[in-house]
Amino acid sequence: MEEIILKLKQQIIEQLNLEDITPEDIDTNAPLFGEGLGLDSIDALEITLILEKEYGIRFANPADAKLVFYSIATLAEYIEKNGK
Repeated sequence: MEEIILKLKQQIIEQLNLEDITPEDIDTNAPLFGEGLGLDSIDALEITLILEKEYGIRFANPADAKLVFYSIATLAEYIEKNGK
């Protein structure tokens, strides 16, 4: 699980061009949107692309994605259970 978390943090930093942030700066359990990392809906689309391209994950129901996209921890857990 730690390996997935680190890889995911690195992918998000690269994909979203978060130049001043390192994987260590991202709290694994903090919210990705709003008060936590402060991401927005465009960033959510970018993360969706990472999940599709890297892990073969697609969401049929956007409501499911909302729960999964809460934090790095929830994303990693979902990838571990559902990724290719």
